[in-house]
Amino acid sequence: MHKCSPPALGGGIFHLLASGSASPSGRETLPLHEGSCFLLSLARAPPGPALTCSSPPGSLPRAVEPETSCKPRGSLYDALLSSQIRELVPESQAYMDLLAFERKLDQTIMRKRVDIQEALKRPMKQKRKLRLYISNTFNPAKSDADDSDGSIASWELRVEGKLLDDLSKQKRKFSSFFKSLVIELDKDLYGPDNHLVEWHRTPTTQETDGFQVKRPGDVSVRCTLLLMLDYQPPQFKLDPRLARLLGIHTQTRSAIIQALWQYIKTNKLQDSHDKEYINCDKYFQQIFDCPRLKFSEIPQRLTNLLLPPDPIVINHIISVDPNDQKKTACYDIDVEVEDPLKGQMSSFLLSTANQQEITALDNKIHETIESINQLKIQRDFMLSFSKDPKGYIQDLLRSQSRDLKVMTDVVGNPEEERRAEFYHEPWSQEAVSRYFYCKIQQRRQELEQSLGVRNT
Repeated sequence: MHKCSPPALGGGIFHLLASGSASPSGRETLPLHEGSCFLLSLARAPPGPALTCSSPPGSLPRAVEPETSCKPRGSLYDALLSSQIRELVPESQAYMDLLAFERKLDQTIMRKRVDIQEALKRPMKQKRKLRLYISNTFNPAKSDADDSDGSIASWELRVEGKLLDDLSKQKRKFSSFFKSLVIELDKDLYGPDNHLVEWHRTPTTQETDGFQVKRPGDVSVRCTLLLMLDYQPPQFKLDPRLARLLGIHTQTRSAIIQALWQYIKTNKLQDSHDKEYINCDKYFQQIFDCPRLKFSEIPQRLTNLLLPPDPIVINHIISVDPNDQKKTACYDIDVEVEDPLKGQMSSFLLSTANQQEITALDNKIHETIESINQLKIQRDFMLSFSKDPKGYIQDLLRSQSRDLKVMTDVVGNPEEERRAEFYHEPWSQEAVSRYFYCKIQQRRQELEQSLGVRNT
């Protein structure tokens, strides 16, 4: 291995693979590395920022600094292999196929996430059975009782219930299914002021698993239970005429408007010239009492046609017969509950369990691709240098000289001026004459100024 004579510029040799500072011209200026051999510098060059392979053979490649790249780290661009690398390693096409599959998978997942978000905005209900248990107990009067409660015969009515096949972890309370509960007792036995037992939901209501009603009495009592379901979103009972027309008895406001729109489209009631208006047929005229109306007016006109839904009515006999004490009346009520799938969909959107692992794997992929690109750059540099070492070094020196000239704002061409041949050009004698002439003129002006000062 031979020693390279250090260039006159800077007194050292160039460390080609070391990182350097960027010049205003856009090239990477390679710093000088004193007292070391050029080839040794190449062999010991650390991996990292190196020269790009975009330059043609024999010209100076440009150096690339990943840190100064304008593209964000972790982008899809960072995970791509260049076409040159794919030509060198045909097996790398399998990696590109995996990237294409990953992009399709990401698009599918993103589309499904958007679909789930839209689905969560709509109510997701499921029909379930709520089993209602109605029972009563009778406490006969005790002649030897000390307290007033035991000396008077009384009965106790219990209304309880539970959701059948409820697999959720948090069980819903029985009262949460109802907006109100009214128990109407025999008016002749308990009078007009004490025959009603009412419960109505309020914002501060504490949910319970059942209701208990206790009253004095030793005879069987007929009672009526009125249960008003708590619909979410609210449902309404339609006017009989509108219910017959749409085939809907009780439904939400949005479902009623949708059914009206379906009826309008089916019967072609929309005005062909002005789409905003609806031409009423004989049924619409009977219901809305007008021959023509805007579709935007329908929600307002529906207000008078929507009534509160009918309560669930249950007739029950509170028996004081000891043989009937163990009998329990059971009723099944159709209720709407939140679809369990909605909770799973929300958990899926909020889940970040695998996000950190995916991010770590993405970073590892980007680092590997970056390392491959740097090795490819070093390989191209070595190949270019091995084909024409002399021409490559000359191009490198010229490039470095240009960069240094731009960085230091030097006028002229230092690389040519440091050679003796530069001063044997035909123009050199004229330049010397002009230089001496300028100096003589400058000296004459100084003498004239000094003599003029003395004469004054």
